[in-house]
Amino acid sequence: MKRTASAQWRGNLRQGKGSINTESGVISDIAYSFSRRFGEERGTNPEELIGAAHSSCFAMAVSAELDQRKLKAELIDVRATVSLENVSGGWSIPAVHLDVSIEASNATREQIEEAANSAKVNCPVSKLLKADITMNLSIPSQDRAVYS
Repeated sequence: MKRTASAQWRGNLRQGKGSINTESGVISDIAYSFSRRFGEERGTNPEELIGAAHSSCFAMAVSAELDQRKLKAELIDVRATVSLENVSGGWSIPAVHLDVSIEASNATREQIEEAANSAKVNCPVSKLLKADITMNLSIPSQDRAVYS
């Protein structure tokens, strides 16, 4: 299975503009620019798209981990914060932090933690990234946050 996306860029780095597209057409001619990535101009950027990909992949991976344990989540809510830093004159993404909330009434805290920790390591997007991936897991029905 292969999925495609494309990008075009016109002009120099600071004043140029680009657009991105996905094979499905869900993202179609969406603009991106230097000021959207490094400044305050509103719009998308590669890091935001990585966060969306990681959040959605991780949520599905947790669901699969719970399924393997014959458990079902009523809700898996994931927010990925992708860090872009200029280190030694070069830009890199050294870290991604996942804020995760899972409601699974038929699961114990330990089962949910085990599923989330396994998903953090085994989600295909997690495997792709070289970044340090950290996670804050909350289980609202059980009222205590877990950090890993």
